[in-house]
Amino acid sequence: MLICGRCHCGNIGFELNWTPEPAQIPARACTCSFCVKHGGVWAACPTGSLIVTLRDPAAVSAYRFGTKTAAFQVCTICGSVPVVTSEIDGGVYAVVNVNTFENVDASMLQPASIALDDEDEPTRLARRVRNWIARVEIKAAC
Repeated sequence: MLICGRCHCGNIGFELNWTPEPAQIPARACTCSFCVKHGGVWAACPTGSLIVTLRDPAAVSAYRFGTKTAAFQVCTICGSVPVVTSEIDGGVYAVVNVNTFENVDASMLQPASIALDDEDEPTRLARRVRNWIARVEIKAAC
C-alpha cells in the first residue's frame, strides 16, 4: 500500500510503501509534551520504505529535545510535523504522523497511547531499529 502524506502547506511530503499490505495501521500517540502539543500520532512499517520530499529544504527545522536522538522535521512555513527521523549506526530510521496522511481511510488506524519517557537511550534506539522504517530517502523536490 502506498501511503502519501504531507505537511499542511506541502513543503514536506512523503510516500510510505507499506509492505505487506496492512489490514490495520498501528497509530501510536506519544504522551510526551511535544507530541501532545503538536498532534503527533506515529506509524511505521519496518518492512516498508519511505521517501521524504522537501520542496524548500531551508524551510525545514529539525527539532531535537530530551535525548536529542530524534529529529522532528518541522515545516517552518506551516508548523506541521509529518516525519521524525533518527540516525542510528550510520542509518536513518523514521516514523510518520498519521494526522498528515492523505489517502488512508481513518477506520484502518488503530490508535493507542504510548509513554516512552522512562526509556533509557540504548533501549530507545534498539526499539527504533526494530520498529521504525529503516529504508528512508530524503530528497529535495524537483
